[in-house]
Amino acid sequence: MNRSSLDRRSLLRYGTGVVAAAGLAAVAEVGLARPAAAYGWPGSLGQGSSGAAVAELQIRVAGWAADAASQTYVAVDGSFGPGTAAAVRRFQAAYGLSADGVAGPQTFGVLNSLEKSDGSTSHFDWSEFTSHDGSGFGGGNVGSGEVRENVRRTMYKLEALRKKAGGRAITINSGFRSTAYNAQVGGASNSMHTYGVAADIAVSGLSTLSVYRIAETCGFSGLETYTVSWQHVDSRVEHGNYGSGFWWWQDGVA
Repeated sequence: MNRSSLDRRSLLRYGTGVVAAAGLAAVAEVGLARPAAAYGWPGSLGQGSSGAAVAELQIRVAGWAADAASQTYVAVDGSFGPGTAAAVRRFQAAYGLSADGVAGPQTFGVLNSLEKSDGSTSHFDWSEFTSHDGSGFGGGNVGSGEVRENVRRTMYKLEALRKKAGGRAITINSGFRSTAYNAQVGGASNSMHTYGVAADIAVSGLSTLSVYRIAETCGFSGLETYTVSWQHVDSRVEHGNYGSGFWWWQDGVA
C-alpha cells in the first residue's frame, strides 16, 4: 500500500484534463481550492488507467476497501490497480450497478450524486466537522486547506459506512479540532482530529460495536474501543507524515 503525498492530494481536487496534463507544478499555483460538483470524469477508468481522475475515483470509493474486517485501504496514488478495481466492484454492487470493476458513465453518475455543490458529500456538511471552539478548520497541526481536503476524504469513507449501515443517519460528535480545543478536551498533541482525518461518530439505531464492525471494512486504520458511546475512526496510516503511521484497532478484530 502506498501513501499519497500532499502534492498528490492537492492534485485530486481538480477534475479537468488541463490540470491533469499540467501536473503538480500547476496545482501548486492554484493551491487547495475545493472541487466543483459533477466531477469531469473521462469516458471510463479501469485497471491500467492512471492520473488525477483515478486518484479522485480512489478517494470516492475508499470506504469500500474490503468485504470483511481487513487492515487494508485504497491507496490514493492515481494508479488503477487490483485494489481499486475491487473497491469499485463493491461500490457498484452496493448501488445496484453491474459490478465489473470498470468505472464508466453509470458509476460516475452515482459518484457525482454523492457530491454537493460546495464539495461536501450528500449526507454530510462541512459545518459538522469544524472545530467546536469556533475556529472552523483553522488552528490545527496543518493548514486549513489541507484539513478541509482531509475532511472531504473522511466524508466519502463515512458515506460508504452509512450505506453499509442501511442508510442510517450518522451524527458527527467530533470532527476537526484546533490544537487549542484538542488540548482543552485532553486529546493527544498529535491527535488525528487536529489534521482532519478523524471523526467520532454515532449511527442511529446501531450499537457502537456494530459501527466498529462496519468500520473494519471501510479502510479506517484507527478505531477506538467500541465500549464507549461513540466510535472514533481515522485514516492515520495514509498520513504517516502526521506521526501515527501504524494500524490501531484498539479492540482488534471485533
